[in-house]
Amino acid sequence: MSDNKDIDYGPLTKLIGVWSGNKGLDVAPEPDGAENNPYYETIVFSGIGDVTNAESQRLAAVHYRQIVQRKSNDKVFHDETGYWMWDAAAEIIMHSLTIPRAVCVLAGGRHNGERTADGNILLEVSARINDEDWQIIQSPFMRDNAQTTEFHHRITIEDGKLSYSETTIVDIYGEVFEHTDENELIRQ
Repeated sequence: MSDNKDIDYGPLTKLIGVWSGNKGLDVAPEPDGAENNPYYETIVFSGIGDVTNAESQRLAAVHYRQIVQRKSNDKVFHDETGYWMWDAAAEIIMHSLTIPRAVCVLAGGRHNGERTADGNILLEVSARINDEDWQIIQSPFMRDNAQTTEFHHRITIEDGKLSYSETTIVDIYGEVFEHTDENELIRQ
């Protein structure tokens, strides 16, 4: 890895910093249906430099940590860490994450400078349990009791504002469930 000087983080550049938001809504599976949890959170994105793989692939990497708390009781119910990576040569964006439920995801997608109709930066990645390139790994317990089969993450970044929506498809309680999270955060 190198230091942060002269690193081209490409579309990840505007992620770097501290973001906070209190408009979050988590729709999670329960045995008798869905549970809606309003939440607030802080995400810290730190540029860590570049990484060279097999002396031929150069990635710009951004580390992050996301702490999510329920509005109802201020308890942390989601603690996530991982990396966003940019492969400029291949125009690929990657998102690797780990949550302390014994689930890891490596999601990816092409990025050709995509922007929203308003000109804002748009990042989209996905993974599937048996995808050849972008996969989900989980413990035997999670595989057998709460298997994550798909993951989709979309971030829109505009001046001082970050919005995201995330959908995780989970096979739990004898049915397939769309677990969703969305929030709007402001740069601190």
